[in-house]
Amino acid sequence: MLGLTGPRHRAGALLAGLALVTAGVAVQATATPAVAATPHRILFDDGHAEEAGNADWIISTSKPDPLAQDSSPSSETDWTGALSSWGVALQKTGNYSLKTATSALTYGGTSATDLSKFDTLVLPEPNTLFTTAEKTAIMTFVKNGGGLFMISDHTGSDRNNDGEDAVEILNDLMTNNSVDSADPFGFSIDSLNIGSDYPSAISDSTNPVLHGSFGTVTKSLIANGTTATLKPADNSSVEGLVYRTGYSGNSGAFFATSTFGSGRVAFWGDSSPVDDGTGQSGNTLYDGWNDSGATNAALALNATEWLSGASGSSGGGTGGGSGTCTAAQLLGNNGFESGSTTWTGTSGVITNSGSQSARTGSYYAWLDGYGKATTDTLAQTVTIPSGCTTAALSFYLHVDTAETSTSTAYDTLKVQVLNSSGTVLGTLATYSNLNAASGYTQRGFSLASYAGQTVTLKFTGTEGSTLQTSFVLDDTALNVS
Repeated sequence: MLGLTGPRHRAGALLAGLALVTAGVAVQATATPAVAATPHRILFDDGHAEEAGNADWIISTSKPDPLAQDSSPSSETDWTGALSSWGVALQKTGNYSLKTATSALTYGGTSATDLSKFDTLVLPEPNTLFTTAEKTAIMTFVKNGGGLFMISDHTGSDRNNDGEDAVEILNDLMTNNSVDSADPFGFSIDSLNIGSDYPSAISDSTNPVLHGSFGTVTKSLIANGTTATLKPADNSSVEGLVYRTGYSGNSGAFFATSTFGSGRVAFWGDSSPVDDGTGQSGNTLYDGWNDSGATNAALALNATEWLSGASGSSGGGTGGGSGTCTAAQLLGNNGFESGSTTWTGTSGVITNSGSQSARTGSYYAWLDGYGKATTDTLAQTVTIPSGCTTAALSFYLHVDTAETSTSTAYDTLKVQVLNSSGTVLGTLATYSNLNAASGYTQRGFSLASYAGQTVTLKFTGTEGSTLQTSFVLDDTALNVS
């Protein structure tokens, strides 16, 4: 039966002594977005008061296509806007297609600036709140493989006097959306106004944001800005790359990166570093782009490259795969009927106990359900051929619980993708006691952005200290074509 109200009783340890094993193949730490194309497609937002007050956060006055102002820009003044240096530098490489959005952001629509048509979205200090529909569109875009570049400013930088500043707006995006509001990126933006500083980059010669094709990053610039507080317990992929002077670890991160689902995220705590000092008449601007005490241009351009998937990995290595794709289902023992074969994890997770029920067959995977503080894991390593454009992960999940709260997630199940070193590349979803329901529900995600890589699919169930929650899995599949 599927209903369960008391702590679980294991029937046979089918995975005794097994440790999580990953293939000894160097892989990319994050994947090229599923929508990637050449040239890489970047959308700059200008639909949320990015030009209010002295702000001029546009790459060109020609929208949506900056090429209408000058089709072959050679200098930043060929396009008009405080971000024109950024735009022109990308355009001159021949590897990027740039557009500006001036209306509501959508995903899966038909407009020319619909997010499904882009690899990276840049939010350069938005000054109006995103609507509920826009937040869903942005978060879904990232979850499905898009890159998100969030540029904040200091608290109180309400340029259009609507009661909201960039700190509040970006925090609202991360904590008040319909896709994942449980700290999805692993950081929150601090309510600070830091007057001035030249934050330093961490020492990591392998990081493509700090050491990319556009140069090496040593310092950035704060000219009234803020920082972020990192929360790796919520998303272990979060990483601070540039820190306010005197800060390190989880505090004072001025530039940070993370992943979410199959996508990538970057945060910058001030708009001054990307301001090139030129813009439309009447605006008072600051040339942080060319500030001799910092390397802001390299940081902006390398980060854009990384977000779009153009620069490879954040952890180095090469992908696996054959370059061709034959339609197939890749997971071994995907219905668990062969017991401990192929899967690794906590002893006894794969079981045919009568205390729960398989969806089909006799065996299933049962994580948690003890009624005490416990963590169970289940994992399998798989290589997704590089020629595959579709990689559809699916599984059936049943959650039952003795918890009575309708608002607090006491017990959770994380579905994650890891590399061969055990680094989390992306968290596909987090379920909890709040998802309890009778019967199984099918869940599905795209892993197409990991094509050409050997990755580990991992389920991690974490239970609190009192009432039980059981996460029961069956009939998994990873279909590629």
